[in-house]
Amino acid sequence: MTNDLMLLLPLIIIGAGAILLMLTSAFEKLNNEVTAYGSAIIFAVAFLVQLSACISGNAVIFSEAFNGILVVSNFSKAAGLIILACGFFTTLSSQTYFKQNNFCTPEYYSLTVFAASGMLLLTMAQELITVFIALEIMSLAIYILVGYDRKNVISTEAVLKYLILGAFAGAFFTMGTAFIYGATASTKFIKISQFIASHGFSQSPAIIGGSFFILVAFLFKAAAFPFHAWVIDVYEGASAPITGYMATALKAAIFTVFANFLVLDGTLQAGWIKYLFYIAVFTMFVGNLIAIGQQSLKRMLAASGIVHTGYLLIALVAVDSNAFTGSVIAYYLAAYAAGTLGIFAALSYLGGAGEKRKNFDDFKGLAKARPYSAAAISIFLLSMAGIPPTAGFMGKFYIITSAIEAGQIALAVLGIISSIISMWYYLRLIINMYFYEAEEQFNESVPSQSAPICTFVLVICVFAISLYPIAI
Repeated sequence: MTNDLMLLLPLIIIGAGAILLMLTSAFEKLNNEVTAYGSAIIFAVAFLVQLSACISGNAVIFSEAFNGILVVSNFSKAAGLIILACGFFTTLSSQTYFKQNNFCTPEYYSLTVFAASGMLLLTMAQELITVFIALEIMSLAIYILVGYDRKNVISTEAVLKYLILGAFAGAFFTMGTAFIYGATASTKFIKISQFIASHGFSQSPAIIGGSFFILVAFLFKAAAFPFHAWVIDVYEGASAPITGYMATALKAAIFTVFANFLVLDGTLQAGWIKYLFYIAVFTMFVGNLIAIGQQSLKRMLAASGIVHTGYLLIALVAVDSNAFTGSVIAYYLAAYAAGTLGIFAALSYLGGAGEKRKNFDDFKGLAKARPYSAAAISIFLLSMAGIPPTAGFMGKFYIITSAIEAGQIALAVLGIISSIISMWYYLRLIINMYFYEAEEQFNESVPSQSAPICTFVLVICVFAISLYPIAI
């Protein structure tokens, strides 16, 4: 009972914290800075509680009260830590960002915490209706955060596209849930697994159709081919901190529940593994083609996120459903989060008012004006490109190794080729920063040190994560 409470406590802290921030935001004396630090404290406390919770194997939380719909494993715990860390760094980066961009209100931080509560619930959910509720809690908060700058036409366009397409994804998920319930008379993962084990996957059209619709919803949320078109405009329209939050925490939550659903039964994974193979390949190379042609840094990073979704799909193709630990996926998510959050933390204070610096050319000569910031950005880019000794290199190494061990040699080789291609657009920004004269002085003072501190803490994380070994 005590251990169950400890495992559920991070979600309780985040949920209660979000409600408390929402209620206190009604008071005019509560300014944005206090709310930012308050939300950061909530994330930090939940992170420490999540870190201290002991678990071995799968723990069903309050099995009688919740009827087995919430399960915590080492994989979901690791994903929760990533989500909470992303929330912590996002709120602190936002505090600096909104010193230069004046459209924040205290409700912004409440929504950031609400989104995290949906993400945490998503990692623990072992029942389809619970997954849907968690998806909607997360998505509704993210929709509002994307369009928070109501005076920005690009932001308004981004949230409109995201909302409409997100509604389609939700509809697909609901239809898939209905099909699976019609076949199995249950929405619980364990019951679905037992049904597939006894009746077979290919023998039930409802199971095939239902799992197809659910996978489509997950692929949309993860920005995988061919459901990737929304991500470029949405990432560009959102503020820099929220773009980083979406690219990291949201991806961690989606891939956790995606993996948990896919490994329900070996025949379920085997039934879709061939299609996921081709989706992974197209996701990597289409993302690279989009990224190469971009002039905007945020649009390039959005396309880069599509490519990293492809690498994570390789890990899903390679998993052993009978001995699934999720260590490779969790490691890659942590490595990707450190690099991506670091870049967006840097953009939060380097972008200036109205994010005036957003193209590659805007950062020419940055190394001479701000050498430490340029060095930090270079480390993040090299990690995302997979250059040793960074966490990104180790993450890709573990994914490629797991693919080879699973017999997916072709997929492993294509992953390596994709990684080599990606160096073109990552190195392009480094070249601009170090080998061109500055076109502007970058001499405006940083109004708050929160984002710069986050940037350099994440640099340490990039190297620290690379030193942490995992068992494949």
